[in-house]
Amino acid sequence: MAENNPFLDRPVSLNTKNNLLEIEEHMYILDDVEKPNVFRNMFPYSEVPKIPFNDRIVPHNMPKDIWITDTTFRDGQQSRAPYTTEQIVTIYDYLHRLGGPNGMIRASEFFLYSKKDRDAVYQCMERGYAFPEVTSWIRASKEDFKLVKEIGMKETGILVSCSDYHIFLKLKMTRKQAMEHYLSVVRECLEEGISVRCHLEDITRADIYGYVVPFCLELMKLMEEYKIPIKVRACDTMGYGVNYSGAVIPRSVQGIIYALHTHAGVPQELLEWHGHNDFYKAVVNSTTAWLYGCAGVNTSLFGIGERTGNTPLEAMVFEYAQLKGGLNGMDTTVITELAEYYEKEIGYCVPDRTPFVGKNFNVTRAGIHADGLLKNEEIYNIFDTDKFLNRPVLCAVSNTSGLAGIAHWINTYYRLDAKDQLDKSNPLVTEIKKWVDRQYEDGRVTVMTDEELTEQIAVVSKELGMTIG
Repeated sequence: MAENNPFLDRPVSLNTKNNLLEIEEHMYILDDVEKPNVFRNMFPYSEVPKIPFNDRIVPHNMPKDIWITDTTFRDGQQSRAPYTTEQIVTIYDYLHRLGGPNGMIRASEFFLYSKKDRDAVYQCMERGYAFPEVTSWIRASKEDFKLVKEIGMKETGILVSCSDYHIFLKLKMTRKQAMEHYLSVVRECLEEGISVRCHLEDITRADIYGYVVPFCLELMKLMEEYKIPIKVRACDTMGYGVNYSGAVIPRSVQGIIYALHTHAGVPQELLEWHGHNDFYKAVVNSTTAWLYGCAGVNTSLFGIGERTGNTPLEAMVFEYAQLKGGLNGMDTTVITELAEYYEKEIGYCVPDRTPFVGKNFNVTRAGIHADGLLKNEEIYNIFDTDKFLNRPVLCAVSNTSGLAGIAHWINTYYRLDAKDQLDKSNPLVTEIKKWVDRQYEDGRVTVMTDEELTEQIAVVSKELGMTIG
């Protein structure tokens, strides 16, 4: 039976990463099915989705260099009122500063459909920044491609939906028809010398080895033919991805990245993950993509995006720092400036308890916690938030705060310089303490809110002829 062994004619090659000889196990060709495979066993629409396991494990394979890309002006605009041109350019400037001299925020993508968006693209390109690179996003149509060509962009993203939900049920095509259509648009871009970023929409409900890998193999052939980079963005459009070891594809994030890199041959530096937060997994899935071979993670500021949103950009800044042991030049204080800009200039209020940017993210409210915080802020603060975010730790005021706690709150909330800071004997502090005591004598059981305190401080400081803040 030896002559029927499918491995006999397969070439043996050396894996330079582990120095072991390997035989390619499979040849991945398009499975042009007649009916859509919607993985009903995993996605029974009338039930909660299932997460099956087969315990197939793939190795960690984090690239030497990893980075962040931005979709604030594309996916981030699909769930809110559009930004003005001026707002887009201002935010783009902030992103440039945040990314630092090493370009940790590599690119930012833009719509091209309205005059406002095109004006913003021109103004951002005129800034002359190397990073974030200004890129676009278009549908897989030759009409959309004309916009890219007219503006003179070096790279564009193209929507290449890859699940049978989209191919059969939305586009009304077969897999072969969809692939041929996508490849024709990609080829046209390459003919004009424009680099392509293929957005594999809905990859976590796609047939990875029956469609996605064969399609990506064809993309890699085009890249070799034209000598122009083709990026592959794995889009977890519905947030179905999971980071659990041994989970079944297409839900396994590490399984998808392994398939794209190892079996489709997409270089790590051309791989990108785009996550959504429908099941609260946007951040952990993005980190998992990094860990298993994906160099780029696509994000939006504060996670603003379609439905439950995208992976928050600020979250991945600190994920990077934890994985790599440093910030590689990123200026994290810009994150706080962006949050303030959104609130004051755009009118968007970040939820109070949002990590890193919510106004209460580093505020201690529990009495016993406050006591520890006043003795040493490291006990209840995640890191030096004053240093990295220009946000000193705050201790909420309650019936257990005492004069020292109230003085600490005023000094940190109003960011008073050392020479202007109040001690517990200051008349303002003692009067606020009396007011707080009355609140709890009347039966209050909750901590004082920032709004209540600032209002009362304004009243008392006026009575005392003091200026605060």
